[in-house]
Amino acid sequence: MLQGDARGSRRDIVHMDADSFFASVEVVEDPSLRGKPVVVGAKPGTRGVVSTCSYEARAFGVHSAMPINEAYRRCPQGVFLPVRHGLYRDYSNRMFAIVAGYADRVQPLSVDEGFIDLSGVRDAVAVAREIKGRILAELGFAVSIGLASNKLVAKIATDQGKPDGFVVVATGTEAAFLAPLPIRQLWGVGPKTAERLAGVGINTIGEIASAAPETLAQLVGSHYWRELQRHALGLDDSLVEVNREVKSISEEITFQRDVEDRRTLWKVLVEQSSQCSAKLKERGLLARTVTVKMRYADFHTITRAMSLPVPTEDAEVLAEAAAALMRRWWAPDPCPLRLLGLRVSGFELATGLRQLPLGLDTEPLD
Repeated sequence: MLQGDARGSRRDIVHMDADSFFASVEVVEDPSLRGKPVVVGAKPGTRGVVSTCSYEARAFGVHSAMPINEAYRRCPQGVFLPVRHGLYRDYSNRMFAIVAGYADRVQPLSVDEGFIDLSGVRDAVAVAREIKGRILAELGFAVSIGLASNKLVAKIATDQGKPDGFVVVATGTEAAFLAPLPIRQLWGVGPKTAERLAGVGINTIGEIASAAPETLAQLVGSHYWRELQRHALGLDDSLVEVNREVKSISEEITFQRDVEDRRTLWKVLVEQSSQCSAKLKERGLLARTVTVKMRYADFHTITRAMSLPVPTEDAEVLAEAAAALMRRWWAPDPCPLRLLGLRVSGFELATGLRQLPLGLDTEPLD
């Protein structure tokens, strides 16, 4: 899909995202899986989650971060495979090695996604198509690509084209391209902000772009409305950051209703630990510091951290550390929580060193 004529762009920024990366790599390794609902993640019958799944599995309602047992319930005929991080890192390195042959400014966002600055290239569209074609020909899996004058629009273009997409948004057409899309597609619009905007009839990005400043300021704050409206107009000056260093990895959830049930909070921490662990493994990192974030019903927020004796990527160890923090700082006065989050930091490169689990209690938050 081509949005106008991309020639003459001041900047040419590509966003590249490998489709269902873990599952796609498994299909490359075992072509007999092609066309089947492939689910990569924890083993059914355990407390883990789906890391990723093929589009065939998504047709059954399976998605990333879904509890693995729910995925099995929805798609019992699926092929359930364990996560093989080393294999995926190898394919990721090969993918970015191809990209490095075309551009000096490359910003990996994760093992399967990144930005590429093709500004100054004579025909950025042709180069982007060549990158996409070489990855498919040499590695065997598809990547979706968005090409635009900035990172924000390029990322949204990729999302619009999935799977196996190639979407070009010409300079000067950014606002028109974004206008009909749902507000949740825009950076900075989370569930709560979307709810507030929808409450006054703002449901598309174009409606954010044309909204009265005083309306936006009332809904999202006097400091943030300008940035939100700039983004809705397709304006973004952020640079493709080379050698961007990840300082922390985090997961958090805002509950629909305040929660004080210990088992529910524990399940959330276990899932967040699993997600943080997966991101650590994708990047080949170990974490030494674990932080829990707790926001109470009155919006009072506290964070509490602890350092591990040995850095780790192990989800069970991360969950134990989070539980220890909760036992100390929440359990003595267990007030309902509006938000619960987990952050890991203090990174070191993985070298085979692993922290052993300490032995979980039946009720970790008691």
